[in-house]
Amino acid sequence: MQVAIQQFIHRHVDLDTSFEKVATYYVILTWLYDAFNELPYLRFRGDYGTGKTRALLILGSLCYKGFFASGASTVSPIFHTLDAFRGTLIFDEADFRFSDEKAEIVKILNNGNVQGLPVLRTMMNRQREFNPQAFHVFGPKIVATRGSYDDKGLESRFLTQEMGSRQLRHDIPINLPHTFKDEARELRNKLLLYRFHRRMDVKLDESLVDPRLEPRLNQILLPLLSVVSDENLRSELRSMALETQLSLVADRGLLVEAQVLEILGELMAGSQRPVVPVADIVAVFIERYGFEYERPITNRWIGTILRKRLNIRTYKSHGVYVVPINERPKIELLCGRYGVNVISDSKTEV
Repeated sequence: MQVAIQQFIHRHVDLDTSFEKVATYYVILTWLYDAFNELPYLRFRGDYGTGKTRALLILGSLCYKGFFASGASTVSPIFHTLDAFRGTLIFDEADFRFSDEKAEIVKILNNGNVQGLPVLRTMMNRQREFNPQAFHVFGPKIVATRGSYDDKGLESRFLTQEMGSRQLRHDIPINLPHTFKDEARELRNKLLLYRFHRRMDVKLDESLVDPRLEPRLNQILLPLLSVVSDENLRSELRSMALETQLSLVADRGLLVEAQVLEILGELMAGSQRPVVPVADIVAVFIERYGFEYERPITNRWIGTILRKRLNIRTYKSHGVYVVPINERPKIELLCGRYGVNVISDSKTEV
């Protein structure tokens, strides 16, 4: 089955060799998606003329109950269609131009990869009464965008192919042939039979968890790994996830939270005291990073970052706010998430 699907994809769209296999198994996953509680998304990202729409057309023609939408659509019918048909959303130009529309599609994408998290909307009935209604948006989704989403949590849900990074293969047809629809229908019929035979046998294989990956990445990767039988492709998928994780860590490392963690980690590693005063963190922060900020760097601001953004406990001792040394295990974990490596004496007793 996967050979026929991959050959069909290969004839009509130009993808990286490894991502061509990923796309093949993602098509199969769409026919078994309701066996899982979490799902990844597939994304094609690039400028116009790079083949994003062609990739959507080819994959969407094979997916389970695939329905197509574009950035020209309003978001409301997408809620209704997903709720009514429970199929695969194929979404072109999914980054929108206006922020309010973008926020609406982000709601669908944020809720739609986990089963049991409907989107609540208020609907008017025939008596012109407003009633709450839950729309189920869980299901596989394949999207095309020109850029990335600001929400880093949403970004971590995608398996992404960058389009337009090389010359188009000479054997790719500029226009889809007349036989395309017949071939796609034949493959869908085979996939439907495959669903009848395999749906009740498929389940999540938790032995495929990769301890090197963060829980979120393992969560979205496991369903796809569970339907992949090729060990080489499983290794390639894990490598892609590791690259994504490194990118996320690098992005976090540019935030003010990472700078505060770096200084706090250094102060804890070099101190024998049971606490680290917030004022000491502020003094080093001003010296090291003060030129990067136009706003005043105060104890209150740094304290807010510690408590509200990093969830690190502070308390008042002898008139000054301090971070207790017993917060060190949490700080070490946060340093790993933000790509900060400053606490080196990990054998030191706390």
